[in-house]
This record gives sequence, structure tokens and C-alpha cells, in this order.
Amino acid sequence: MRQQLLWAWRCKCYSRGSIMRDRRGLFSLIQRIPRDIIGLGDDGNLDARVEGRHPPLRGPWAGDHRVDISGLEGHRHDVDPFRIMAQELDEMSQAIFRAVSVTQHPVLNRAASYFFEASMKSMGKRVRPTIVFLMAHATLHHAVASGTVDAGNGVTQSLLDTQRRLAGITEMLHTASLLHDDVIDVSDTRRGLESVNSVFGNQLAVLAGDFLLARASIGLAQLRNCDVVELLSTVIEHLVRGEILQMHRQNVSSFDVGFPVYLRKTFFKTASLIANSCQASAMLALHPPEICHLAFEYGRNLGMAFQLVDDALDLRAEKGTLGKPVGADLEAGVITAPVLYALEAYPQLAEPITRRFAGPGDIEYSRRCIEDARGVDKTMALATRYAQVAVGEASRLAPSDYRSALINLADAVLTRSQ
Repeated sequence: MRQQLLWAWRCKCYSRGSIMRDRRGLFSLIQRIPRDIIGLGDDGNLDARVEGRHPPLRGPWAGDHRVDISGLEGHRHDVDPFRIMAQELDEMSQAIFRAVSVTQHPVLNRAASYFFEASMKSMGKRVRPTIVFLMAHATLHHAVASGTVDAGNGVTQSLLDTQRRLAGITEMLHTASLLHDDVIDVSDTRRGLESVNSVFGNQLAVLAGDFLLARASIGLAQLRNCDVVELLSTVIEHLVRGEILQMHRQNVSSFDVGFPVYLRKTFFKTASLIANSCQASAMLALHPPEICHLAFEYGRNLGMAFQLVDDALDLRAEKGTLGKPVGADLEAGVITAPVLYALEAYPQLAEPITRRFAGPGDIEYSRRCIEDARGVDKTMALATRYAQVAVGEASRLAPSDYRSALINLADAVLTRSQ
């Protein structure tokens, strides 16, 4: 852990100083990080610490890419996961806005609250806190239905204030990671707006991300639950390790070598926050271990599906719907699932991948390979399998509108256009 944090700090210090002047220098620093720090063994493959089971990577890829919820007793298809949580999300957004408006520096104030203020005005989706709220309500209803709340084990009959605050902490951690990612990726837009680094500059964007991490850490400490603090602190480490994995130039010589690394990176960067926040929500309410594990597995599989759909949309979305340029991942040299599925069909794609698509014609050639190999369709098929596992986990809870919302959210992840 000490070595991991040291290397994370070195990368962050470098990004504060000269990333815009010399991005290659940062990549060079990343290459010097010991392989065990980012979870790679001596042979370049993943070590044995695998984050859960994964559905088959290969399988039928044709279809409408929807989860199967037919015959699920007590399920309601008409429950909108965002509408049912609208009031609590609004209250959470106001609480976050107050929490990040405590600094005496007006410019830092504006940078830190930039996306939260825009989200309040536009009623943005706020997917991650929505999942936390829904899981808290769904597990509560399950406890009531199973009689657990009368068992004298401390489980209450109403949502806890700590669970509400956890949702805000989750959103702050996510937004902080976006601010840092945009500096590293030299991004100009985020969520359809100018990125913070474009508006305020790189140094202030990094400081704003640090400030949000600090506010989230204070909020975590105020939960007064050591296990939850440890859980969410691990998420912060995962966010750093995921970014390093994405930037590290692995030897992606084949699908079988590259895809396990991609899955690990995806868990670290996206799924870990959702999974551990869901588990933390259940832990705060003193639910039994099997319910806490169910919450984690729902969040992990939904998070994996979410990122896979993001990868597909990067290549297939309508221009102007993503809040970032279409094809931005290829332009940035990011190795995504559609690229790896194309590599399986066209091994010669390994050379452009090694160059991170920086050679003449690399991006155009990679696009053709992805299209011919049906890489986007195969990515969506894998996302569907992850989402179906998430539905299976949620369906083990007692029927309620909140369980229906969790299940409908898994389907919405697959059908979204942005």
C-alpha cells in the first residue's frame, strides 16, 4: 500500500507541473512503476487476485441487448429509477453544494462546484448516488419483508442519515476522479460542458479534485464506521491504480493477454466505486453478510456493464449526444473492449495498439477492423451478460418498487444513448 500511494503521488505531482507541456514524460514515468504495484505479474498477466467472477467473454452477440426480466414475480416495468429517487437526489445535490462551498477561495469554490451546480440546474442523472439510494431502500424493504428488523440486531425501519451522506460521498469521489482524468487526458469537454481544466486551467482542476477528495474523506470520517471508511478508501486507491493501468503500455499481443488486464482496469476505474458503495450502504444498515455481498455483486456487475456500454458508445453514438467527441478513446490511445475483440479477429492490429494508435492511418485502420469484427456488437453482448448477472442479484431481494428500479436501471444502462 505504501509503495502504491508513493507512485500515485509521484504521478500526481508530475501532472500538476508539466503534463500539458510533455505528456510523453508522464507516460515515461508510468512505465517505471513496478508491475506488482498495478497488479501485473512478472509475465505481464494479472496476478491471482481477481475481483469476482466474470461472465463468458465470448458467446452469442446478436440480439437487441436487453436483460431478460420475463416472469420475475412482483416486478414492475414502469418504475423509473431516477424519478423515484428525485427528491432525495435533489436534497443530496444541495448538501454537496454546501459541502464544497466552504473554502475562502472563490475561484477554487467555482471549480469544485462546477459540475454539481450544472447538475442541479439540468437535473442530471447522477447514476452512482441513485444506485446507492435504491440499494439502501431495496435492502431495507427486504429486511422488513423477511422480519429482520424485528430480530434485535440493530436494523432500523427507515433509511439512515449515514446512508444519505454516503450517496453524496460517492458522487464527490466520482467527480474528483473526473477532474483528474480530464487533466491527464487533456480533455476539453465533459458532460456536454467545457471541462474544468479548460475553464480554470490544469493546476486549479487538479486542486479542485484534491479538494473534493478531502471533503469526501471528511464525510467518510464523520460516518463513524471504520469498515466503511476502509472500504471507500480502497476505492480511492483503485481509481489511481485503474488510471495507471490504462496509461501503462502493456504488451497486448492477443485477446487472451489484453482482455484480463482490461477487465481489471475497468473494475478499478468504474465498477469498484459502484460495488463498494452498494456494499457500504448495506453495511451501514447492519444487514447480514449475504445481503452485503449481494449489494457488492449487483454494483460490480452493473459497473462493468456501464463501462462496456461506454466503450461501445464511444464508437457508435450520435455526434453531440455523449458530451465528448465520438471516437475520443481511440484518439487518446485508450485500449477498449471493441478494440480487443477486433484484435482477436485481426492479430495484425497488435502493432497499432502497441503504438496507441499514434502512427499514420492507425485510427482509420483500427476503426475498419472493429467494424469488420463486429467489435461493438460483441462488447454490447458482454455488457448484456454483466447486466443480466446484476438483475439476478437484485431479484434475490424481496419485491418492492426499489427492487424494480434496480432491475430497470440495469436495462437502462444497456439502452442509453449517452
